[in-house]
Amino acid sequence: MTIRRALVVLGALLAVVLGAAAPASAHAALVNTTPGEDSVVKTAPQQVLLTFSEGVLLSADSLRVLDPAGSRVDSGTPQHAGGNSSTAVVALRAGLGDGTYTVAWKAVSEDSHPVAGAFTFSVGAPSKTSVVLADQEQAVGGGAAGVLYGIGRYVAYAGYAMLVGASVFLAVCWPRGALLRPMQRIAVGGWVALVASTIALLMLRGPYVNGSGLGDAFDLGVMRDVLNTRPGAALLSRLLLLAAAAVFLAVLFGSYAKRGTPANESERAERADLAWGLGIGGGVIATGIAATWAMAEHASVGIQSGLAMPVDVVHLLSMAVWLGGLTALLTALVAGLGIEREAVQRFSRIGFAAVTTLVATGIYQSWRQLGSWDAFVSTSYGQLLLVKIGLVVLLVELAWLSRRWTARLGAPAVSVTAAAAVKRPERVVAGSSTDPARQAQLRLQRTARDKTQAKRTREADLERSGLRKSVLAEVVVAVAVLAVTTLLTGTQPGRAAQEKTGSAPAPATSSPSSGLPLSVRIPYDTGGPKGKGQALITIDPGRVGQNEVHVLISGADPVPVDVPEVKLEFTLKAKNIGPLPVPLQHLDVGHWTAASVQLPIAGTWEVSVTVRTSEIDQVTETRNVEITS
Repeated sequence: MTIRRALVVLGALLAVVLGAAAPASAHAALVNTTPGEDSVVKTAPQQVLLTFSEGVLLSADSLRVLDPAGSRVDSGTPQHAGGNSSTAVVALRAGLGDGTYTVAWKAVSEDSHPVAGAFTFSVGAPSKTSVVLADQEQAVGGGAAGVLYGIGRYVAYAGYAMLVGASVFLAVCWPRGALLRPMQRIAVGGWVALVASTIALLMLRGPYVNGSGLGDAFDLGVMRDVLNTRPGAALLSRLLLLAAAAVFLAVLFGSYAKRGTPANESERAERADLAWGLGIGGGVIATGIAATWAMAEHASVGIQSGLAMPVDVVHLLSMAVWLGGLTALLTALVAGLGIEREAVQRFSRIGFAAVTTLVATGIYQSWRQLGSWDAFVSTSYGQLLLVKIGLVVLLVELAWLSRRWTARLGAPAVSVTAAAAVKRPERVVAGSSTDPARQAQLRLQRTARDKTQAKRTREADLERSGLRKSVLAEVVVAVAVLAVTTLLTGTQPGRAAQEKTGSAPAPATSSPSSGLPLSVRIPYDTGGPKGKGQALITIDPGRVGQNEVHVLISGADPVPVDVPEVKLEFTLKAKNIGPLPVPLQHLDVGHWTAASVQLPIAGTWEVSVTVRTSEIDQVTETRNVEITS
């Protein structure tokens, strides 16, 4: 069938896109370390402390500290410092010698996405190190496990839509369709897809977050660790809810569908009671399954999470009712199952309500995840969201066209295919019982005749043909929307990306007494090609406590230029404080920033800026600034 092949090809292409998208963008960013990255400390520290932009989940090997020879010197299990989930701390062995130490770290963001990295610090003086980190230190969330995990997430969303949408369509819009095998296959197929993808995600979760090989998918110890995490618990809960969903489907396609039209008041009351029970039970199951996504992904982290999670559940339910219902309607129209005009109109009303809810909840989610209009174009999340918005607008236009065709529908022309949808006894052909080959040939002829007659019947009904084409277009666009949605769940939200880099107005040169930011201009010359320039450092407000720091690098002329590396440190020599490294984030051409720099005591602080203009050319310059109370 041409339609089926088109959907299969589109699904395969989307699977390739999803696979190519791995690894997922980091969601928790490392914002500070103690000792500082690339710092030199006089005495060996007792511990290593990392601070992240949001809460993280830790494992037994989240922090590994290696000496210059590559031997581990960390002691104990990584913990959250003071119960703060956005920190990670591990103790170090006593008596560490001088040299350069490597810290390899990995964690899982609270919204279930893995992050990893490494940095060095030195005791006494820098030294050569033989540490070579394995590729997996930077491959968490990627590799074959990342590709398969991304595909599994897409299949899970699609399966949920098929299960919920088809069930609502058959229970509310077209109960007679629950007796037909083609319609049953949609809901059952969605259930199977969701079960299979959930099991696969549970098995792949360990390799996905650890950056290890696929062999760990079958390691019981790794699986046990996964089940002890919030994402693992969510996946296990989903499996338990799917067991209840199997009972729901059995009742829907069994006693409920077979009751048919009630003949008397007693039968009507029994059917109504069963319908209420199915509605309540199915609603609880569908809501519970949607909550397994909300409790472990974007909605559970960030601002207003208490409101965002129920909104996310409603968003997922609306998506499933609309997209899954569209697939069920398309199947009924393509197969010529003789769906009644009233059933199509009922789904049209339900679909309109689902789309309205989908748009309303989507607007709230977009505001929460983006935070600013600029994030639409300056972040990957915003750019993907623009694509999704465009597809949803197209989808709404197609839905409006489908509603117009629905309003023009007449009575159905029931085809031979519709009559054959329910299993019927085989016709007996005289004189053919002893000739199996002839019997098989006759069956093939009857099948071909039925298909030809069904096609002619469908094409003769212009209204249903138009509706079928518009619904097909809706389904194709919906598949693309689902793919973009899956990519969004693996991309760092725009608000988090902007909070990580920060934003600031152009700095102004002034003194603390003027009430404007404190600025200092430091010329530099690294001695290499294009090695001359100046660094303009702005400290806002330039007082004790939290400050926002900006560094503008320009060349020999006042035009901003990018250089390979810029480092900044503060030292208060009078009180023997520092050097305090500042974790700079690159904001724009020649512009670096740090959103939260703590200067605890008033006094004359030494500002040290290191500028590297090539692999070998760098210089460190210092100036004094007065920090007031």
